[in-house]
Amino acid sequence: MGRGKIEIKRIENTTNRQVTFCKRRNGLLKKAYELSVLCDAEVALIVFSTRGRLYEYANNSVRGTIERYKKAFADSSNSGLSVAEANVQFYQQEATKLKRQIREIQNSNRHILGEALSSLPLKELKSLEGRLERGISKVRAKKNETLFAEMEFMQKREMELQSHNNYLRAQIAEHERIQQQQQQQQQTNMMQRATYESVGGQYDDENRSTYGAVGALMDSDSHYAPQDHLTALQLV
Repeated sequence: MGRGKIEIKRIENTTNRQVTFCKRRNGLLKKAYELSVLCDAEVALIVFSTRGRLYEYANNSVRGTIERYKKAFADSSNSGLSVAEANVQFYQQEATKLKRQIREIQNSNRHILGEALSSLPLKELKSLEGRLERGISKVRAKKNETLFAEMEFMQKREMELQSHNNYLRAQIAEHERIQQQQQQQQQTNMMQRATYESVGGQYDDENRSTYGAVGALMDSDSHYAPQDHLTALQLV
């Protein structure tokens, strides 16, 4: 299966354009050399890169070949124009061609906007309709693609926000649970302290009563002790 036809247009990628320039330049110089050798032709080749670098080839002399070209061009001119006049005529023709192209582009733009259609024949109207439909289809496809991408992003963002919201809710619930436990622990401690103080007060009152009774008994014993001593002395 043969290779498809490659569209000749400017290469947008800078690196690819430079690589292609180097390959094609070498091929062009090789072809110029082969032409001069095989056909015994006088060949001069001048190439300027996009950076302004000069590449040239000539089997004799580039300058000599250019002078020969100028002379041949001047001799073959029927009007007897000089090289400068011929250049002026050439640029005028180029300017006229560019003006015509600009006018055609402007008319095409007006037709796309639905203006100045009365001068178009049926065939061109059908062609314009087909181009507009294809353009609208591409615009709609791109619009839907962009819309779906935005919807997908918003859904993903919504899920992220929901997840973060759930995390915050869990943190708040955990914080409230800890606070509730702390409050319950404080209440328990206060109740235990109150119970301890109540029991301790009763214990102190009982101790004081016991100590009072013992003291009274001791006082009573000390009161009767001298009489017993006297009785003992009398018996002796």
